[in-house]
Amino acid sequence: MGEDENEGRKTVFVTVGTTCFDKLVAAMDSAKVKEALFRRGYTHLLIQMGRGSYIPSKVSGEEGSLNVDYFTFSSSIADYLKSASLIISHAGSGSIFETLRLNKPLIVVVNEDLMDNHQAELAEELADRKHLFCSRPQTLAETINSMDLVYLEPYTPGEPNTIVAQINNFFGFESN
Repeated sequence: MGEDENEGRKTVFVTVGTTCFDKLVAAMDSAKVKEALFRRGYTHLLIQMGRGSYIPSKVSGEEGSLNVDYFTFSSSIADYLKSASLIISHAGSGSIFETLRLNKPLIVVVNEDLMDNHQAELAEELADRKHLFCSRPQTLAETINSMDLVYLEPYTPGEPNTIVAQINNFFGFESN
């Protein structure tokens, strides 16, 4: 699951979407998280930092360290997702499902500062179903150290026509 096309290059792509999630960006910039990724064989870290004000350190990836780069926004992150070996994402449903459809290993980091945190419920449910790993900024290094990618099960999108037919039947409408 999730091997880079560039021989020997294993990229971790981090996305916070269009939001501000400085705690995730700061966690990614911590020595503990970068060391955990490097020990797992990852060579490059690319952070999409959104509207945040925390600026991570760029590192050229000398011997014994991760190459680290960042940007704020892109018109599309699809190519970054496709080329990544591992994706670490905020808990937005768009980012989660786009990644799962690509059959990429995913760690979802929940932003606990959000009110009415339905995103945490989604991430935890999908983690319970073994489609992804769920973490918090303060536990991210431990999640990386303990993750077993073999544990993940591919996500299969639901078939909307089945539920539509059931709803139509319930209300007495004819199904097509």
